Amino acid sequence: MKFFGRARHRPSTDWRLATDRAFTLIGDGRYEDAGALLTRAADLEPWLSESWFNLALLHKFRHDWEQARTAGLRAVALLDRSAGAPDWWNLGIAATALQDWPLARRAWQAYGLRVPAAAEESGDEPLGMGLGSAALRLSPEGEAEVVWGRRLDPARIEVQSIPLPSSGRRWGEVVLHDGVPHGERLLTMSGTPTAFPVFDEIELWAPSPVPTWVVLLEAATEADRDALEQLAADAGFAAEDWSASVRLLCRSCSESRMPSDEGDGNHRQDPHDHSAPGQPGPLGHMNTGGPGQLWHPERECGVAAPAGLVRGLLDGWVADSPDTREWRDLEEVC
Repeated sequence: MKFFGRARHRPSTDWRLATDRAFTLIGDGRYEDAGALLTRAADLEPWLSESWFNLALLHKFRHDWEQARTAGLRAVALLDRSAGAPDWWNLGIAATALQDWPLARRAWQAYGLRVPAAAEESGDEPLGMGLGSAALRLSPEGEAEVVWGRRLDPARIEVQSIPLPSSGRRWGEVVLHDGVPHGERLLTMSGTPTAFPVFDEIELWAPSPVPTWVVLLEAATEADRDALEQLAADAGFAAEDWSASVRLLCRSCSESRMPSDEGDGNHRQDPHDHSAPGQPGPLGHMNTGGPGQLWHPERECGVAAPAGLVRGLLDGWVADSPDTREWRDLEEVC
């Protein structure tokens, strides 16, 4: 087999040395220096798909999506195989970041994914493949937080938990995510354990206009708390009892297969995780922070709702059972 008039062969020693050194520099965050080495490697072996795959990967790390698309297209043009090649997946991420929907469809199909006919016929519109639920790790290199969301396609998740304010993320935002899961969350639904992958955030794809509020509740029973969450959901927004839904994990636990509480798909019952890299929680590895413990009426609750609605929502919740419900100290936090 020949590429550009040359027989394909194993990469040269200089190519391997330049590539190995480049990935060491990438690990140190020295992207500019790594880019120079990977560009040199591509000049040495331009007929190798790996040369362009590595450059596309670097541009993905840098969020330089135009360059990632360009290098990705060169990589897939030189592939010996198509289905299952990670070159196509990275190209799909770059195309999604750029909203290049025809290329995104081509990439997912070439990788081996089935694109529904409705999505395939939508031309320049987003795919909207509806891939079910998954977990998403916000700020994976920092004070990470794992939340739950709805997969719109192989590279985008719509956040359905209410993230903590430290994440800088909001309920309803769409986040571009990487393709390789780091960890799983096990949720028992109707007696059957189901594993959900945990994907790492790359960047915000579409912001949410809905602000996040924190409020202190006095809810005499779990049913009182549940009533607020249902009231918010019925209004098209969200409330989440952070006192019950957030647990602290160390990094190694967060990136492993972790059980969640039994539930029926209600994300309040699926704890999302807050973890500082390498730092264990108060119980060594995991602090569940609520489920299974005695009920305490005072709850810290996150609410995702417009400013003109949030107070009325809380007042309506109290009005439905004034003897068992109160709220105070409402504050916009994100």
